Amino acid sequence: MTTLQEARRRITAAWPARATTREAATEAGGGPRSYFLIGGATILLLLMGVVMVLSATTITSIRANDGNPFAQFLPQARFVLIGLPLAFVATRIPVRWYRWLAWPALILSFGLQLLIFTPLARNEGGNTNWVLIPGLGQTVQPSEFLKIGLALWLGLVLATQGERLRHFKNFVLPTLVAGIGLALVLGGHDLGTAMVIVAMVVGAFWIAGVPGWFFGVGGLVGLVAAAALVVISPSRVNRILDFVGVGGADPTGAGYQSLHGMYGLGTGGLTGVGLGASREKWAYLPAAHNDFIFAILGEELGLLGTLLVLGLFGILAIGMLRLIRRHPDPFVKITTAAIMCWIIGQALINIGVVVGLLPVIGVPLPLVSAGGSAMISTLVALGIVLAFARDEPGARAGTGATMASARRSLAVVGSRMRRRG
Repeated sequence: MTTLQEARRRITAAWPARATTREAATEAGGGPRSYFLIGGATILLLLMGVVMVLSATTITSIRANDGNPFAQFLPQARFVLIGLPLAFVATRIPVRWYRWLAWPALILSFGLQLLIFTPLARNEGGNTNWVLIPGLGQTVQPSEFLKIGLALWLGLVLATQGERLRHFKNFVLPTLVAGIGLALVLGGHDLGTAMVIVAMVVGAFWIAGVPGWFFGVGGLVGLVAAAALVVISPSRVNRILDFVGVGGADPTGAGYQSLHGMYGLGTGGLTGVGLGASREKWAYLPAAHNDFIFAILGEELGLLGTLLVLGLFGILAIGMLRLIRRHPDPFVKITTAAIMCWIIGQALINIGVVVGLLPVIGVPLPLVSAGGSAMISTLVALGIVLAFARDEPGARAGTGATMASARRSLAVVGSRMRRRG
């Protein structure tokens, strides 16, 4: 064999070992696409939320705070600045640590939720679901952090059962614990958050492989329980009657908020009246900066703006579904499913209320509406999912390849600029 042939043989043999990191990541499963889908959608939704909260609160802030247009926006900005570092830390925690944290997180979150039955509890809008932090004068909504604790715990417990979940006795404990959490939330009369927790539990149980008959029985029990909770509350009865069109013709009654939400969406048209130009935010639409911010967004940015928000939530869902499909760890799959059903389910409930598909239910639009506890807990939950996405097969190698490629591109651009200079 000639020297040239020998050299060619050695190069050919060594070529697979010298494959690029990006190629290796692709072979391992597609690289860090889930990470970028989830992270990118989160950042864009958060940016839209910050802008819309500022827009929605400007007029009422000027009227109520001696001309200061930022009085209601600054607390929300503070919560975002608290939530972002916490979310970043959450992305760096290894998956095995989250398994260790599952039980402490559940116990701590249940303990916080129990505070709504103490003198520290505060009532707002008929719901006793806030707790005053002594010495700070700040309230916190424990049920938002209960969602995180429950998602991690369900992921841990259900992942250990595997095929045994075909038998009822093996998912009695998760059902009981989830029921206790649901009862604690309903103890504060917060039906909206209770619906979101039910969606979380359904998502976790479905991915874990709980038999289909359980969902049928659970659905019937849930419908009966929901009907009972509506009947015992006059305000809920009025909302339902107004929703089905038999609540009377009083435009200032139970349907006032929904009516003005539809006014905002209808006024926006295709492209909106312009950012900051909403009429409904001039104290016509209650809760314009939190539960009904989607109406202000539709009024100012139009149908295109609302479709953009829906598209971003769709991308967020696709990223989490991709992670569930590709990650080999059942704990990651089940926990991600619970968080996905929380965030996407809550978004669908909120938007459904604003567009008139559901009766008025007080839940914020994740990452977009104003709210301290909701913002921080949502950012932390998505940070946990991003930590899972970093652990996805091929993700670390693919991320390293992407960063290396970006550095090479910047180096080339820099060298060209120096030559031109």
